[in-house]
This record gives sequence, C-alpha cells and structure tokens, in this order.
Amino acid sequence: MLIEISNTPRDYAWGSPTLIADLEGRTPSGAPEAEVWFGDHPGSPALVHDGSDRTLDAWLGAYAAQAGVAARLPYLLKLLAAGAPLSIQVHPSKDQAVEGFAREEAAGVPRDAGHRNYKDNNHKPEVIVALSDTFTALAGLRDLTATLRLISALEDGEGVRALRERLHAADPAAALRAAIGWILGEADTALVEQIIAAAASAESDEFADELTLARTLAAAYPADPGIVVALLMNLVQLRRGEAIFVPAGVLHAYVAGLGVEIMAASDNVLRGGLTPKHIDVAELLALVDFRPAEPPILAPRPAGEGTEVFAPGIRDFALAHVREGDAGSVELDGVAIVLAVTGEAVVSGASGASIPLAPGRAAVVTPDESPLTVAGGEVFVAMSGE
Repeated sequence: MLIEISNTPRDYAWGSPTLIADLEGRTPSGAPEAEVWFGDHPGSPALVHDGSDRTLDAWLGAYAAQAGVAARLPYLLKLLAAGAPLSIQVHPSKDQAVEGFAREEAAGVPRDAGHRNYKDNNHKPEVIVALSDTFTALAGLRDLTATLRLISALEDGEGVRALRERLHAADPAAALRAAIGWILGEADTALVEQIIAAAASAESDEFADELTLARTLAAAYPADPGIVVALLMNLVQLRRGEAIFVPAGVLHAYVAGLGVEIMAASDNVLRGGLTPKHIDVAELLALVDFRPAEPPILAPRPAGEGTEVFAPGIRDFALAHVREGDAGSVELDGVAIVLAVTGEAVVSGASGASIPLAPGRAAVVTPDESPLTVAGGEVFVAMSGE
C-alpha cells in the first residue's frame, strides 16, 4: 500500500515563519512553524488520507493486526525549521533511559511534570540532513586546545579566569565536565554575565563565527548560562545535503535552517541551556560524553543509481535519499515513510501502485511494495535501520 499522509506544523517559538511554507509553495501563516511530524508518535500522529480519518497510529494498529508486524514505528521523521536557536540538549542511551524511566516511575513523578527527565524508556539518537543552503548547529565538545585559544581571546575578568582555571585540568574530559558543571550549577550569575559580555566584545579571526553566534545567542537568551556552554561546543555549518548524527551523550543544539530529521521514537531530552525550561544539572552531567571530538558528520553511502542512504548503524532507522531528476529505487525493511522535498516526485511500489508527491507531502508505504521506485522529484525515505 502507498497512502498519502499529512500533518500540521507545530508552532514552537523557535520556528521559522517562512521556511516550511516556502518549501510547500504556500503563503506563510504568520506564526512560527517549527516542525512537521510524519510518524505515529502519540504527541502528533500524522493523518492517513485513505478516507477513514484515522491517524497513523490507529492505521498502523489495524495494519499490524492484519499483517502480523509491529504496530509502532521505531522512528519519527520530521521537517525541522529553526528560525531561532533551540535549547542545548543531550539524549540518554537505551540503558540510561530504561533506568531513568523506571526510577521516575517508582518515585511517582507525573509524566507531564515540567521537571520530569524521562518520558519513556527509549533512547533518542537522531540524524538531520540540511535542506536549506546552510544549516547551523552546535554538536559535540570542541578540542580543548582550540577552546583555550578561544577563551584567551576574551577580555580578562573574574568569570573568564574561573572558566579558564577549570579548563586547565590534565584530562580534557574531566576539564570540560568541571567547566560545564560550574557554568550550569555553581557559578554566580555575575560571573556568567561577565563571560557573556566578554564574548560579545571579543574579536578573533580564528573564532569569528563562534563569537558572532555568542552575540546572537545573547540577544535571544540574555544572561543564559547556555551561551557559555555553547562556547565549548563545535560550531557546524552544514551545506545542503550534508548531515550530522547525534548519538547518546552528545551535546547539541540546532541554531538556524531547514532540515529533514529522523530519530528514534522517544521524548527523552535533558537540557543544558538556552531555555527557560527545567535543567537537571546532576542528571545532565551523568549523561554527557565529555570527550572532545570532531563534529559528528555522517556521510551517506551509495545505494544504487541516484540513491544514497544515511545509515548510522543502528536498528531504529536509516534515511534514504533520492536526488531530484534521478530515477532511484529503495529496498524497504518494514513500514516506510516517504517525504518529497523538491520537484514533482512520483513514487511507485512493487504492486504497481503509485502516488505523486509535491514538496512537503508524504506517504506511508508497506513493506510489500519493496523495492520502491522514485522518479522526478527529490525524496527522503525513512525506514528501519540495520
């Protein structure tokens, strides 16, 4: 089966008023449009256009009972449009999620409580592929030697000195853990503000982009300690078609741009700044991988003529990409979601069924339609991983 699905944009404050509308070729609504979810997640399940008015979770439940397959998708596919920076975040591993969820359940913490950390018992690795000409993100912790060069460009003051002292520990991971714990949980507000002010006035040829971002963040989140955390992170400028993979433990924040995002089906988010929401510093420090590393760029692997696959090597998901103008095919393993992003795509299945998809339109595809063929437009295909 090939059936069109749809959803309405979620109006989070950080969303862009134009990026999703421009992709879909319609007049902007005037409100921020942050994400469109194409999946069966109960927070915003897609609508299935088969005449039944069912949401995708209900449709999959009925299909699973008939076909003898799993009734839930292991992934969630999104369009994400960042008009303003998102919060700094980290996600737990599967083991951490199982333990944390059980702990909060046993403690009787309501699942909708603002201070709840674990909404479910799943991990939440994620991949985002840039659709805009550039997509700006923070991902992972920068090499400590380079970070110390950045800090040396800041005007000296009590806050800058205190930060620099913590970053001079012998072990880089221990230094970054100490610095972030101090920034988020121990530092006086005046010291944090001194560092932010120093970053706002600093100049550096090597770190010009990082300091420009610090000023942008200070305008959006005045005096937020996450601005100082951001100074320790890798600034990533993706070009269209490039991707990053964010596994468990990696601090990250999406800053600006339009992308296709796929993640494991989970709501587990621990925040580390750039937000008015609850920050559990102790739990955050228990989850973050503090080892400095290069930005987690994910290169696609070729998968036949006109097709490539972003496959991070996990069971939850992989994301196939068929370029506009190419005729590509995708082998499916389980129920898939197809999302068109440019041109006029025609998607066809093994049964001979086909469906046209304009940019921003999507369809659910059952595995008996494999291999899926695409002609004309550019599409992404979300499916189970390896």
